[in-house]
Amino acid sequence: MKKPRILLVDDDAGLRRLITLRLEANGFRVEAVDSGEAALGQLAVARPDAVLTDMQMGGMDGMALFNAIHARDPSLPVIVLTAHGTIPDAVAATQRGLFGYLTKPYDAPTLIELLKRATRLAGSSPDAIDNSWRNEIVTASPTMDTLLAEARLAAQSDAALLIQGESGTGKELLARAIHRASPRHAKPFVAINCGAIPAELLESELFGHVKGAFTGAGRDHPGLFLSAQGGTVFLDEIGDMPAPLQVKLLRVLQECEVRSVGSTEMHAVDVRILSATHRNLEQAISASSFREDLYYRLNVVNLMLPPLRERREDIPLLAQHFLSMLTEKYRRRIHAFAPDALDMLTAADWPGNIRQLQNVLEQCCALCTTATIPATLVSRALRDKPAEIQPLAEARSAF
Repeated sequence: MKKPRILLVDDDAGLRRLITLRLEANGFRVEAVDSGEAALGQLAVARPDAVLTDMQMGGMDGMALFNAIHARDPSLPVIVLTAHGTIPDAVAATQRGLFGYLTKPYDAPTLIELLKRATRLAGSSPDAIDNSWRNEIVTASPTMDTLLAEARLAAQSDAALLIQGESGTGKELLARAIHRASPRHAKPFVAINCGAIPAELLESELFGHVKGAFTGAGRDHPGLFLSAQGGTVFLDEIGDMPAPLQVKLLRVLQECEVRSVGSTEMHAVDVRILSATHRNLEQAISASSFREDLYYRLNVVNLMLPPLRERREDIPLLAQHFLSMLTEKYRRRIHAFAPDALDMLTAADWPGNIRQLQNVLEQCCALCTTATIPATLVSRALRDKPAEIQPLAEARSAF
């Protein structure tokens, strides 16, 4: 039986650890974070069965966190641990949907029983939303919520789908999410960057080749379309595909068959086609560098990912998400951003979008010597052009 998942929010590390041990001993799975902001970042990735939060915390307090959660997901049970002075606030919040509250020092058996009731309710609620398909798409943006709702609907069909957006906006992440939400989720997801492979090799990568088809073809190679049989093929940077291959791809989409390089045999393929580009394909059509008939084949459903500068409310969530990921990956003890550092991140233009934000934070983690990332490190990283920002290992060696 799957263990109920609790998101625990408390800025007291000792209490966080104690509650985690007690809950795990009673059959719960606990994700613990130290702030309301971090909790929202976690909620943007995956939905727990219930949230348990302290009332009084630095930054976003428990009531502000409840209000943010309730506005977005009213069916998610939230329980607050409150001191005597904040009981009236908690009582008032129960009238607006707060599942329950306990006063400190709390009674452990009462807390366990309250959480069991909350998770039973969450499991049976018809309004409970499973966001696991979204994986690492971290967002609290209304624009992104609308886009993801459209993506989930589009995932249920086999219609070709084109994702457009600037470089670094997360087009492949969205494509993978659509595959996970689709009826084809148990079959392969195969991705290829059409602009990263030499033209003379791209046909073989897509459609396969037989042994001896060309110099170096020492064995049969099935190609991505046959490797993805029953699943999804993601053609990234489709706008960079050479013109001769555009003709062959169009034929595959029309006939649902591929012919390997060097072979005369046709193979039936059953795949869903997702594609993406940062280019304006309508301009490319006007310039005769992209086929109009292929464009209409690929663009049955269109999703436009906004640049990061148009979803600034997501920057603190993304920053906290990447910080948690990087500190765990590189075993660094960095817990937060200085307020002016977070303001600087939120105000930046981000021409390289989410990819640039992740790289900036990786550089900051490499050079940070305190538990809080200061504004000076953020300013230094932002002065670098997106292409010049170094990964952690390179930044360490250069420092």
